[in-house]
Amino acid sequence: MIQTLFGSLNEPEKKSIFDRMKDAVSRTRDSLGERIESVIALTREVDESALEELEMSLIASDLGVTTSTEIIGALRERAKRQQIRDGAELKQLLKEQIQAILDGQQRPVKTVATPPEVIMMVGVNGTGKTTTSGKLAAYFRAQGRSVLMCAADTFRAAAIEQLEVWGQRSEVEIIKTRQGGDPSAALFDALRAAKARSNDVLIVDTAGRLHTKNSLMAELDKMRRTTQRIVPDAPHEVLLVMDATTGQNGLQQARLFTESAGVTGIVLTKLDGTAKGGIAVAIARELNLPVRFVGVGEKIEDLLPFDSAAFVDSLLGA
Repeated sequence: MIQTLFGSLNEPEKKSIFDRMKDAVSRTRDSLGERIESVIALTREVDESALEELEMSLIASDLGVTTSTEIIGALRERAKRQQIRDGAELKQLLKEQIQAILDGQQRPVKTVATPPEVIMMVGVNGTGKTTTSGKLAAYFRAQGRSVLMCAADTFRAAAIEQLEVWGQRSEVEIIKTRQGGDPSAALFDALRAAKARSNDVLIVDTAGRLHTKNSLMAELDKMRRTTQRIVPDAPHEVLLVMDATTGQNGLQQARLFTESAGVTGIVLTKLDGTAKGGIAVAIARELNLPVRFVGVGEKIEDLLPFDSAAFVDSLLGA
């Protein structure tokens, strides 16, 4: 089905998730790998000086001070108990530490007994939220699930039209209202439509800011209450869309959404456009949230379910 959605059967076989992840984090891998090799080259054994250099390399790759300090602290304790023999062992231990942080935040997606599964997409404008909504619709369609989208970002100019374009690309219908209309009213209509049509998934594209006196978080809370009137256990997922290129600067915004909007997972976009892909690790550690998907390009199929092992192997080498 993926091939019928995204290309003909005569096209070359699609790359594996590992290969696509490897391509996406190539800038980060080149930068971090070069730094790690430099650390190893400067010392014959993994000593305190080498660990300090490695910590600075991790921070430069946007793992953040907190996360980098935690990783190096664990490696330092290991070195005290048992000598780290060489660079190869150091790299393997580093991979284990990073994957442990990522896996420590993973949690199963809530099981939906009675469809639709309602997924709210939140985040500030400019992170790729509407584009990601369309790609996510295509991802679920490729799994054979029936999808409906709701254009609840009624305040940003052209947001509804943009989602309509993605709906056409992914062959998914959208429920909308006029620009400037009540997003909760559009959501109410979409929820009723999804139930009436027995859709498996409803994806709700919300506003990143409002042009009214109402606070964005109050509006999102209103939408949650509207959702629960129709589907009592929804929303089943609230995905915060973050732009990887903003790095640590995006974390404060993410914290506000996490505290106020009931975020359950992260979608990290534009991972292919930065040399600081370590932000994925910082997000998991500092926000205590799983990374659910990553955006690795501009095409409709360039949204991948996050795989911690593939990410770590791509970042540091298999």
